[in-house]
Amino acid sequence: MSDLKIAVILGSTRPGRNGQAVAEWVVEKAQARTATYELVDLLDYPLPHLDEALPPSMGQYEHEHTKTWAAKIAQYDGFIFVTPEYNRSTSGVLKNAIDYLYAEWNNKAAGFVSYGSLGGARAIEHLRGISAELQIADVRQQLSFSLFNDFENFSTFNPGHQHDGAVAVLFDQLEAWAGVLKPLRSV
Repeated sequence: MSDLKIAVILGSTRPGRNGQAVAEWVVEKAQARTATYELVDLLDYPLPHLDEALPPSMGQYEHEHTKTWAAKIAQYDGFIFVTPEYNRSTSGVLKNAIDYLYAEWNNKAAGFVSYGSLGGARAIEHLRGISAELQIADVRQQLSFSLFNDFENFSTFNPGHQHDGAVAVLFDQLEAWAGVLKPLRSV
């Protein structure tokens, strides 16, 4: 599936964020794949709190920041959401970015990579529910990085080798689902 484009969406904009190293690790691991993986950093798409008057499902975006974000997301066949866990959920900035759009997410595949004191698993669970509402097919495989085991001093990313096999499975599942869903979007 060499024609597949996958966005690795970095879901934190905090100063000193750990997510940048995690997202870059995912992109680096994907370099040997035939699909194209690209880092999409939410810092590069500064979206205010949702400020569109009409629901995203109508697809009638008013603001340039929304149109720019929509054009970016529309070009991908699938996504890997890299999320911290804040207060038993995903980050507000990621949720806000997701909420801006609708059709641009539909009939695409997603995988999840999280990090936090408990590996960020609860953030992933919330993202799975959000994905279902947006008609995103989420794959089973996920990666959860512990601030205690996969980071030195809670800030320097140093993942264990066991994650290498897990990320390969994530890529396999994501590319399979993204490939199957791609023709559906052209109907």
